[in-house]
Amino acid sequence: MIGKIRNIARKNNFVIYREPFKLNIWGIRSKNEEPNKFDDELHVFFNTSKTRIAKWAYFVFKCTTDPGTYWLRNPLHPQGTAMLAPGQYVDTYQIDLHLGKYKALCQRLQKVNVYRDYNRNAILDFNNGKLYSGMFGVNIHRAKRTGTTYEVESHSAGCQVFQKAVEFEIFMKLCEAHRKLYGNRFTYTLIDQRMEFKATMRRAAIGLAVVTILTLGYLWLEQLDQKKPVRA
Repeated sequence: MIGKIRNIARKNNFVIYREPFKLNIWGIRSKNEEPNKFDDELHVFFNTSKTRIAKWAYFVFKCTTDPGTYWLRNPLHPQGTAMLAPGQYVDTYQIDLHLGKYKALCQRLQKVNVYRDYNRNAILDFNNGKLYSGMFGVNIHRAKRTGTTYEVESHSAGCQVFQKAVEFEIFMKLCEAHRKLYGNRFTYTLIDQRMEFKATMRRAAIGLAVVTILTLGYLWLEQLDQKKPVRA
């Protein structure tokens, strides 16, 4: 998996931290557009080696990167419920209290970009909305305090939310270890698999178009060369 992440980072000019035990936190939004499901993943990986050869520890947690249907139908904002836009948000998060209740990774340091779903039809729509930038409190937290949550519902108004409480506890322990070494600053990267697929198809289409143009140009030159008059 680290190889795929590196390729995505290279294509998008995203940073991957290689310093020992410095967290790379990546959300992977699934291709599924059905709301209310914990069908996304949070990938946390870090180098455990202090030598030149990296040795990666890698964790994958089930989560949602999308709002639940409750907030899609009942948005907190008049322009619609926020959905975090893909991108890398460097030094944007810190350990703080989510809603003043418990420690989580909170958007406190930098702006993020969000789309707003304003038609209130409880259907995720990433193509029908304006992009906004600001301090929206798009935090990384858990759903229920204990156990496993099976439907998102009101647990996410646009935040990145863990399905399992025990996995969130593991995540926060990793964050605490990071904070001791590198301070209370964290980078979060969100990848949308649908957009990555579309970008790949677009690059393939452009490549095919270039090959077609070059081929047609070569054939045209060949025909032109055959029509040259023969000198006596």
